[in-house]
Amino acid sequence: MAESVRRHKRGAQVVDVGRQITLLTGACIPTVSMLPCMALMTILAREGEAMSYTPKYLGHVNIYVRNVELSHQWYADILGLHTYDYMPGRAAFLSADQEQSHEVALIQVGDEAPLQQKGQVGLNHMAWMMHSLDDLKEVYQRLKDRNVSIDHVSDHGISVGVYFRDPDGNGIEVSYELPRNEWPRTDKVFSGEGRLKGRFPGPWDEHLAPQLTATR
Repeated sequence: MAESVRRHKRGAQVVDVGRQITLLTGACIPTVSMLPCMALMTILAREGEAMSYTPKYLGHVNIYVRNVELSHQWYADILGLHTYDYMPGRAAFLSADQEQSHEVALIQVGDEAPLQQKGQVGLNHMAWMMHSLDDLKEVYQRLKDRNVSIDHVSDHGISVGVYFRDPDGNGIEVSYELPRNEWPRTDKVFSGEGRLKGRFPGPWDEHLAPQLTATR
């Protein structure tokens, strides 16, 4: 019985299907036609585990809002985001990093849509990283000036985050994180021993006081 040979490229590696399959690990198996379907599925699953790439980064979040005009104005005012596209009654696309077409997309779903609820399955919050602790202090004061209710402030040892919600209840964090070379450890960064707290003094000290007391 004639057997065809098909080649499939994965990066710089070639997998032959036909007379034999050369796995990414270098192992060989007999002709595909001789294998039960389950065995073939197992091989393909193992092949998938050998992928050599990871995503570049998380590009954007896409969230539903009741009124895109109001939400667009709110995100631009509170966070100072740049608008790359705005479609009245439909959507808005905004970024902090202007090298990115959008980091958040606001999609209108109408005034009768149910609001985001705390504790429901789905997105807990999005986080916007500030360049410096001083920048975080500035946005904290802006929240106060705009009467935006602050849910809480958390000292994570390597970072400090201010948590609040947009007009539709979507969770937001603004945060400053220490450079990696200043982290006390690079594993279990949020749960391991040796985490130091109290490195981020600021106008949020009243929020952090109970946390600092609990760690002493």
